[in-house]
Amino acid sequence: MNRLSVVDEIFLRAHRGMGTPIALQGLWRTADPLDEKLLRGIHNRLRIGPLGRRVVRTRVPGARPRWRHNTQAHPLLVAEQPIAPAALLDWADGQAGDLDPEFGPGWRLSAAALADGGCLLSLTCSHALADGRALALAVDHALAGTPLAAPVAGHSDWADARRQWATVLGGTARALRNGIPSRPTPSAPRTVTLPAATDIPPPLTTSAILQIPARSWTRVAVAHGGTANSLFIHLVANMLWDSGFRSPAIAASLPVDTRDEPRVDNDMSMTEIAVTRDDTPATIRQKARAAYEHRMTSPGGIPEELLQVIPDRWAHTLSKGAGERDILCSNIGTLPDSLLSLGPHPCTGVAARALHPGLRPDALPRTRLSAYLTRIADIYTLSLVGLDPDAIPTHTALTTLARNALNTYELPVTSW
Repeated sequence: MNRLSVVDEIFLRAHRGMGTPIALQGLWRTADPLDEKLLRGIHNRLRIGPLGRRVVRTRVPGARPRWRHNTQAHPLLVAEQPIAPAALLDWADGQAGDLDPEFGPGWRLSAAALADGGCLLSLTCSHALADGRALALAVDHALAGTPLAAPVAGHSDWADARRQWATVLGGTARALRNGIPSRPTPSAPRTVTLPAATDIPPPLTTSAILQIPARSWTRVAVAHGGTANSLFIHLVANMLWDSGFRSPAIAASLPVDTRDEPRVDNDMSMTEIAVTRDDTPATIRQKARAAYEHRMTSPGGIPEELLQVIPDRWAHTLSKGAGERDILCSNIGTLPDSLLSLGPHPCTGVAARALHPGLRPDALPRTRLSAYLTRIADIYTLSLVGLDPDAIPTHTALTTLARNALNTYELPVTSW
């Protein structure tokens, strides 16, 4: 589709400060150095690939913004000095700034040599460009030439506007026959007070990346009547409780991949479940199965396309906090095998997650812990982002929470 979807525009508004800023990141870790010629080749293939696009506004009221091919890109960034493996996550966390899906490049490729002789490669992109699955597809396309679905040709601006207004006006009229729907009350932004007497403020987010053998993960899930996904949700909920979260129930937001063919876009919807302390991987499996049949929708049956024909500030007010719950559990799924190596260099680890560049201490989201699960070959990788600096102040604290939860099931784990 060469027009932005409702989800695309929610992420675009977040990029402009209306909502929680989100950038996606893929990380590759190798045991040996990567030469710059190889990196430049990957950079060039990404530049001319599906991530090479930007948003173009239309002047026709109601017509959706369009995607336009854009081969301009941030230069390949290679760290001047090797970084210590202990500082790997700090470096990775800093690679999501200055991404602009509308007026400038929306993605960046960067690399850093590690002091132990290895290398870390980072690809970040604005969430307006792609979701987690799409980022993996874009890299697979760049590394292996795997074909993607061709973009669907769009209508003219005037034709698109007519279709949008017809959908909004007709759908709203049908919905209002049942009365004016009440607008959901968004949760108030959380605020954290940073110490005043410091030159460098502490980070608002923390990170952890852990690898678990797929055979062990599957064995534990099956032994407890669950699936790999329900075990994932169960573990993340327990991490939040272990951090000091006091509510007896945790609202979990679950992204759902809705693409029926390989496309690089935001082809996803959201659903949610409530997790209680009595839940097990088996009961969460049942809750999630039911939830996937009932996705989050706009209130009262009002067409979600309404958000695309009204001013951005109004649309932000109506959709504020959409999809945000106590935890986010994003199961990105199995990654393509092409991501297992970079040229002749096998990867010792591959991870995917989201970052929040520009997050403000007076506007933290409701979400306190975000988790991303991927599988490649015989390894599951669990990437965690803590969004509660009071309860989870450091990378070490988050890694300890994760290790304790995994140790409950005697899962072997290696942390980055």
